[in-house]
Amino acid sequence: MKLIDEYRDPELARRLVGAMRVRADQAGRGVTIMEVCGSHTYAIGRHGIRGLLPEGIRLVSGPGCPVCVTSVHDIDVALYVAGLKGVIFVTFGDMLRVPGTGGSSLQKVRAAGADVRIVASASECIPIAQANPGKEVVFMGIGFETTTPTIASMVRTCRAKGIANVSVVSVHKVIPPAIRALLDDPDLAVDAFLCPGHVSTILGARAYDEIVQRGRAAVIAGFEPVDILEGIYLILGQIVKGEFSVEIQYRRGVSPQGNPRARALIDEVFEPVDAEWRGLGTIPGSGLSFREEYRGFDALKRFEVPLIQSREEKACRCGDILKGRIDPPGCPLFRTVCTPDNPVGPCMVTHEGTCSTYYICC
Repeated sequence: MKLIDEYRDPELARRLVGAMRVRADQAGRGVTIMEVCGSHTYAIGRHGIRGLLPEGIRLVSGPGCPVCVTSVHDIDVALYVAGLKGVIFVTFGDMLRVPGTGGSSLQKVRAAGADVRIVASASECIPIAQANPGKEVVFMGIGFETTTPTIASMVRTCRAKGIANVSVVSVHKVIPPAIRALLDDPDLAVDAFLCPGHVSTILGARAYDEIVQRGRAAVIAGFEPVDILEGIYLILGQIVKGEFSVEIQYRRGVSPQGNPRARALIDEVFEPVDAEWRGLGTIPGSGLSFREEYRGFDALKRFEVPLIQSREEKACRCGDILKGRIDPPGCPLFRTVCTPDNPVGPCMVTHEGTCSTYYICC
C-alpha cells in the first residue's frame, strides 16, 4: 500500500494546493480544465478536488466515459441482437442499465427472457462459446484504447482455435479524434486538458500533440488525489509560462511511447471508421470496425439487423454535459426524474458518468 499512500498524503496535498494558489495568482485570469477520462471524473468527485481549487480554476468533464458516449442507436442495435433467438449476449456490467429508445435496456431485455450475461473480461466469451456450441455468443465490444486490445486478443484467439460461434458488436471508440472534434468546436472555452491515464498507457504522449499545437496545456495524470492536484499544478505552470507541452505526471503508469504491442494488436484486428458519439455527433475515424480478415467476427455482418428508428430523450442534456457546456445541475432532469435508480441518460448509469458522480459526491 506504500505507493498508494504516497499519493494520498494529506500534507503533500496541502502543499500542492498552496503552490497552485501561487500559480493561479500568477496566471491572473480564470482557467478552465477539461478532464477527458471517466475515472478522473469519479476521482475528482470522490476526493472533493473541486472544493480544494483556487478561485477561478474550474474543472469540467469531457467525453471520457465510453458508456456515456455510446449513441442511442448503437444501444438499440445491441438490444435487438440481444433479443434474437439462440443468442447469448455478453457485456460488461455497466452497460446493463444504459437506456435505449423508449427507456429499454439490456436489463429489461434480460428480464423479458433474453440470455444476457455479465463478464469482467472479453476472454470469458471463449468458455461460454465452448460450452454452448449450438448458440451464438455475441459480445458488446465497448471501450477506448485501454479495453480494445483485450477484445482484439479474444477475437484472435477464437480465430486461432476455430471457435466460430463468437461475434462482436463493435462500438469501440478512440480518443484523439474526439479531442480534435472538441478543439474544432468554436464554443469550447477550455484552456487545458487533463489527459486520461489509462488510455495513455496504450497511446503514450504523442497522441495529444494537437492539444498543444492549438495553444492549450496538456498533462497526463494518474487517479489518486496527489496525482490530480499535481496534474493541475503542472497545467497552471504551462499557462503561466505560455509554453505548452504534453507533460506526463503519471510516470509510474505511462511511458512517452505508450504500448506499441497493444497498438499493433488493435491495428491487426480493427480499422478506423467514422462513429457517432452521443453529444458530439459523427466524428471521422473515431470508431473501429473489423478488418477484412476478421470480418467474420462482426456481429452486424452475421445477423440481419433491420432499420431502427432511434430517438433521444429530448429533455436529457447528456450531450451538453459530455462537451463541457453545462454541469449536471444544469439538466432539468438531474436529481428529479433522473437518478442512479432511474437513469434517463447514460451519464447517470455508471460511476464514471459525470451525472452519477455529481449525484453521489457533490
